[in-house]
Amino acid sequence: MSAIATEEPVPTDTMLRTPEQEQAEKGLNVAPAADLALDEINPLNAHLFRENRWHDYFSRLRAEDPIHFNELDSAGRYWSISKYEDIKSVSSDPKTYSSAQGITLGFSPGRDAPLLFPPSSPSFISQDGEGHDDQRKTVQPSVAPRNLAKLEPIIRERTISVLESLPEGEGFDWVDNVSIELTTMMLATLFDFPFEDRRKLTRWSDIVFAIPQPGGVVETQEQKHDELMECVAYFTELWKDRRANPGNDLVSMLAHGEATKHLSAANHLGNLLLLIVGGNDTTRNTMSGSVYGLNQYPDQYDKLIADPTLVKKMVPEIIRWQTPLAYMRRTATQDAELGGKSIKKDDQLLLWYISGNRDEEVFENADAIDIERSNAGRHLSFGWGPHFCMGSRMAELQLKILWEEVLGRFERIEVQAEPERTLSSFVKGYTHLPVTVKRK
Repeated sequence: MSAIATEEPVPTDTMLRTPEQEQAEKGLNVAPAADLALDEINPLNAHLFRENRWHDYFSRLRAEDPIHFNELDSAGRYWSISKYEDIKSVSSDPKTYSSAQGITLGFSPGRDAPLLFPPSSPSFISQDGEGHDDQRKTVQPSVAPRNLAKLEPIIRERTISVLESLPEGEGFDWVDNVSIELTTMMLATLFDFPFEDRRKLTRWSDIVFAIPQPGGVVETQEQKHDELMECVAYFTELWKDRRANPGNDLVSMLAHGEATKHLSAANHLGNLLLLIVGGNDTTRNTMSGSVYGLNQYPDQYDKLIADPTLVKKMVPEIIRWQTPLAYMRRTATQDAELGGKSIKKDDQLLLWYISGNRDEEVFENADAIDIERSNAGRHLSFGWGPHFCMGSRMAELQLKILWEEVLGRFERIEVQAEPERTLSSFVKGYTHLPVTVKRK
């Protein structure tokens, strides 16, 4: 990893405006979907997600224009795919719709893209075919059933410890005290990462897709670059150690796997950051979303309290309802037709999982939580096709254990105010969720 160019000059912020940043700079003055002409609708604006106002945008797109065209100066042509079956269709055809150009909206072909470090660092999720499959297999054992069985007692022990430490009768932040703590401890275990430094993983995960803004996670692209170079330096030392002293952790698997040990430093970093974000953002935001969602639908919370065996059915429904990653991108490798629309080579397609999971033709009363929903397991939150999330079973296990232990010791978790949400159209998450708990 030390081969990554740590001394490259950092371009100015004006050179580093990503497509998502370009949209976010339009600010909060995003009109309601009903007030816009169809061609004015663009769901990419991160403020729609921070303000939890995305629902009507996708409702209109699903009903009126499920293969919806937009164009930005920075990104060029791109399409929002909002219907369940269309998302599955694109996801199942990697020859026509490739992941190799990136997973978030990128820059138009031929444009001199700025230094975007590290989302531009390649990883196996940004590959198709054998390259993707071989690298994925290298780290798959970490979340295989045999290893999950070994990890389950550890997850439960830590969950109990965290829940027992929570104050009763006074407010606290569920995101920081529970969701981040549990997922970061698990990630540190999978990486065999120094436990005392585990919150660094959370910080790096937050930075990867953060939109620089005053008072934000990072304020400038230069700050973002500098902090992620700290990530490079830290993992460089871990990498050297695991080369010499391999273990049964993800860093060792990548350092010694036949398909990964000879990769470039940028590839290694890309894979590591993919695993950090995948193991941190998605699970932690679903944990927070479960508390918020069940407070939004107290009848479902009552049903769960009355019959804790429903936890197993609740888990996929909460994952559907939350959808922790709002979309994934594909890029057309050739001219194609989709839903009667002409897709041109190099067009980008945004597969809006968050919308597919609200498709009324698949999920009845889709905006509501129904912990006994018979087809909740058909959700798209883990993707579809060859890029289906390899850590899906781990995420389900962590959420299941959390709620088994919550129901065993608390009468209720009560949300005290609306959460603060992540400024991102990619990561659908929570930064703060004030709650109180009452023990049994």
